[in-house]
Formats: sequence, C-alpha cells, structure tokens
Amino acid sequence: MNILFVCSRNKWRSATAETIFKNHPIHQVRSAGTEPSARIKLSAKHLNWADLIFVMEKKHKQRIIEKFSGEIVHAEIIVLHIPDEYQYMNEDLIEELTAKVSNYL
Repeated sequence: MNILFVCSRNKWRSATAETIFKNHPIHQVRSAGTEPSARIKLSAKHLNWADLIFVMEKKHKQRIIEKFSGEIVHAEIIVLHIPDEYQYMNEDLIEELTAKVSNYL
C-alpha cells in the first residue's frame, strides 16, 4: 500500500512520519506539505500515487478536497489530529504518530 503523510510545510510532522515509517516491509511511504513554502509541495501526482493519506489536521484534509477533488477519488484521508507544536523527530511526536497510525498498518 502507498501511504502519504501531509502537513503544512513538510518540515516536522509529515517529514517525521515519513522517516519513521519509510522502512516498513510492506508499505511505501512519502510525505508532502500543503503550503507554497513546503519542503515538498503536495501535488496531484502524490495523491494519485497514494492509497491512504494521513493528514495532521482537519485543515489539511479541507485543503486537499478544495484543491484536488478529482485526484482523491480512490484514496481514504485520515485526520490524525496532531497539532503543529513538535520539531522534526521529537520523541513525543514519534510516540503520537506511532500510536495513531499503527492501527492502519
């Protein structure tokens, strides 16, 4: 399964998720951001690739629906409810991501 993690700037939350899940034996993992200043900007190509999309906040899901409604017809979008208050690879962020995503993997 192809899994995409999305946050605003793809610097802390989604980048951390990609790092901790990238070596999963079954799933392929990528990350992107919704903002113009994102390290890797979310594109239609990302959404067409993804089977499952994890977003950090409701606003990320809304932005995807507004901008890419045609590209998300086959992918499920899960809101993780993880606020933008962590740095890259923060121990608490890793624990929260692992707990919230493990049921889907």
